[in-house]
Amino acid sequence: MTQVGFYLLEDIEPQRIQHTACRLINKAYRQGLGVYVHAASPEGVAEIDQLLWTFRQGSFVPHVALAQEDGVSPVLVGCDAEPPTRLSDVLVNLTDQIPLFFSRFERVVEIIGATETLRTAGRERYRFYRDRGYTLQTHTLAA
Repeated sequence: MTQVGFYLLEDIEPQRIQHTACRLINKAYRQGLGVYVHAASPEGVAEIDQLLWTFRQGSFVPHVALAQEDGVSPVLVGCDAEPPTRLSDVLVNLTDQIPLFFSRFERVVEIIGATETLRTAGRERYRFYRDRGYTLQTHTLAA
């Protein structure tokens, strides 16, 4: 059954969610896991795409946008369509909605920002997963 990890940020800096996502994506990639990053919009896809190249000097996370899927990249970033079934290890959800296809992944990552609006949306997602019996973990990340 899918495990869901909530990463609670204490920092309200807007870019913190994306930088945290990049760190977690990098970690999963280094563990040999396939990752799908679900962004809220095409602009969000472009932002994560750029950050994955620049978030840490010397790091390399091979990735492509879902629209340019090549069948081999271990990390895909998309916003509208369901990812290919070959990726089923980690879903990083950067939206305030739960993707319909979340349950086919072994792990779901939910990064919750520090503003009240983001916390409220995160609590709703938490209740959704909890009420359906998914295994939940919570991690608080200091600023």
